[in-house]
Amino acid sequence: MDWNYYDTFIRVAADCPAEFGTVPPDKKEGKTKAGIEYELLASEPYRYTQEELLYEVHIRHQKIAQEEMETRAADIRTEFFSKPKPCLRASMLPKKFGWGLHFDHDGKIALVPKESEAYSQFLEQPPTGLKVLAAMRNRRSKS
Repeated sequence: MDWNYYDTFIRVAADCPAEFGTVPPDKKEGKTKAGIEYELLASEPYRYTQEELLYEVHIRHQKIAQEEMETRAADIRTEFFSKPKPCLRASMLPKKFGWGLHFDHDGKIALVPKESEAYSQFLEQPPTGLKVLAAMRNRRSKS
């Protein structure tokens, strides 16, 4: 199963409270999943696919030791992907913290701050073939 997006831009949720791209705060216990996602994507744009990012965030968030990874990596990966996972449209980065997500032709991801020129370009004049999707809303709309 291919868990990745290609040539896609995920814009911030319609009800995102952030006016601009904001670094997710840490909790007392350490980094949140959004904080780990941000750290990985901000430090190395276009390195990770969605599948790679979800897995790396899982390893870091669960604090799986390097020794365990060396001996059980295949099992940990199989176990992780054996259950359905929410895609990055459900990530707090575009839902709450004001970050668009650009997936290139190879499915690699970069953060795009809501207030940036690049963000506006992706929405107003997207490159040919780029799919633009909205992040999932934080709350259900009332109808």
